[in-house]
Amino acid sequence: MRQREQVVVVTGASSGIGRATAEAFARKGCAVVLAARREEALEATAQKCEKHRGARTLVVPTDTTDAKAVDDLARRAVEEFGRIDVWVNNAAVNAFGRFEDVPLEDFRKVLDVNVMGYVHGARAALRVMREQGRRGTLINISSIAGAVAQPYSHPYSMSKHAIQGLGSSLRQQLRVEGLRDIRVCTVMPATIDTPHFEQAANFTGRKVLAMPPVYSPERVARAVVDLARHPHREVVVGPAGRALVRRSRKHPALAERVMARQTDRTHLSHDEAAPATHGALHVPAPGEGAVHGGWGGRRRTAMRRTAVVTLAGAGLAAAGRRISRKAVAA
Repeated sequence: MRQREQVVVVTGASSGIGRATAEAFARKGCAVVLAARREEALEATAQKCEKHRGARTLVVPTDTTDAKAVDDLARRAVEEFGRIDVWVNNAAVNAFGRFEDVPLEDFRKVLDVNVMGYVHGARAALRVMREQGRRGTLINISSIAGAVAQPYSHPYSMSKHAIQGLGSSLRQQLRVEGLRDIRVCTVMPATIDTPHFEQAANFTGRKVLAMPPVYSPERVARAVVDLARHPHREVVVGPAGRALVRRSRKHPALAERVMARQTDRTHLSHDEAAPATHGALHVPAPGEGAVHGGWGGRRRTAMRRTAVVTLAGAGLAAAGRRISRKAVAA
């Protein structure tokens, strides 16, 4: 099937990576089904999508923590367009704070949205894909935090590790069942310029910043569209992210130290205080939503280069210390 004939469901399509992904598929001529809690923002996304080659859209306000609502989302997509070719699980939230300081209701909410929301989406998508000829692609948006956890965002890191496991276990199950035309892909973005950080719950007392290096949501969207054409197990978006993931697999202790230092130095402001807030966890942010969070620009590009060099330098330093220790031991 040509990509422009595909039907794509995107959760979390009201802003950030979800909106950028919906627009990217619309530019390819796909029909896009837009899901999130905010109907006003979804309508704004739909208007953007329809400007690209007259793409067909369907807006379905959906709370992904509600299994029935997600089943209804899948049903409406099939009723409107006849099938689902690609399902993108993207809706996610975050809560920052010391482990003991994040309220349990917020901790549970992050896990409910980021894990059970993906479970609900995967169950609905796979059921349709089995019924329509045993083919389709499920794409789960994870994070480099799914490979290297971060301090101050414990529930988010836990949830993204869970998504790595979900993707792996689903691929194994489908292989055992002989369903090789249903593909499951996991996308691991580095820090992305979206409203995510300002909408997160925050109990650190410090303003949350986008930890450099920062990449555009359009970059992630292109990776997702490419996966719909040529599915792969896992894709990391952003050179710094790829460097960190490689480091985590070869030298996990070093990767943890680098992430801890980088998070404390650059993810939370040392100059600006912030009041405790539940963010958009329990009540959606108002307004029409946006793709970008205002973290882009030349300064971020320079910081991106600096961070990549820092990661590489940390790796070389560690390698040098190991060589020195071996020489002394010899």
